[in-house]
Amino acid sequence: MAPIPFTGSNTEEMQRLVAAVKSMPGSKIVEQDSHYLRAEFTSRIFRFVDDVEFFIDDKEKVVQFRSASRIGYSDMGVNRRRMNLLCEKLNQ
Repeated sequence: MAPIPFTGSNTEEMQRLVAAVKSMPGSKIVEQDSHYLRAEFTSRIFRFVDDVEFFIDDKEKVVQFRSASRIGYSDMGVNRRRMNLLCEKLNQ
């Protein structure tokens, strides 16, 4: 997936990103600074944990991200759906 473009300041984008992550079920922010955010998402039934990382690139005005399952060979598209939903929330 392509990085997420933004137009405001780094601080504003981080606030929007934190709000979007917190609004999603099973989310927990575990690390945050002015340009970086790391969150864990735990599935309801099997309690699988996925790691999601974001980096706000001020120079390029984009948010780089990575979402990955900790275990297993296939996540059945969960990470992609999660990131699509997050992108939708950020574009609202």
